[in-house]
Amino acid sequence: MRLAASLCLCAAAAFAAPLSFQLRDTQGAVHTQAEFAGRKAVVLFFTTTDCPIANSYVPEMNRIHDAYASRSVLFYAVQTDLTIPEADVARYARDFRYAYPLLLDPKQQLVRWTGASITPQAAILAPDGKLLYLGRVDNRVADFGKQRLQPTVVDLRDSLDAVLAGKPVPHATTKSVGCAITLKSTP
Repeated sequence: MRLAASLCLCAAAAFAAPLSFQLRDTQGAVHTQAEFAGRKAVVLFFTTTDCPIANSYVPEMNRIHDAYASRSVLFYAVQTDLTIPEADVARYARDFRYAYPLLLDPKQQLVRWTGASITPQAAILAPDGKLLYLGRVDNRVADFGKQRLQPTVVDLRDSLDAVLAGKPVPHATTKSVGCAITLKSTP
């Protein structure tokens, strides 16, 4: 009984551990969770070089960055496919003109922290690393092969507006459509 209680407490403590990472971006700069300090929110955009749905969202994510970065929101893209060479990811970031750093996450720390499972998928974190939102950018892509010309629901923007207003996000999770993230086995 004590062993089970100890294991539960250890698991709870591990889960409650603060987010801690040190990741390079495609230009070689190192980023850490210390950059979250003084921000109102942090957006992670999970992507990969060869997912057409994720790639179609890069211009919208750049527009969202442009609209919210001046409002103390920090943005990172996170490369999720570990099989793509770093040079190819760097070329992709340049070709798609990311307006914010694209992080290389070789241990998938941010994927695991947020529970991201699809590209594209966006997460909003509080400055302390608490997950506030995980889901789609908007509802432009309804399903595979089913797209609207314009979204009718802008989930990420609505969630950011709520966070910036000090309110809870309207929906903490939304269904994402895209390419599955393959998790690397942990040692």
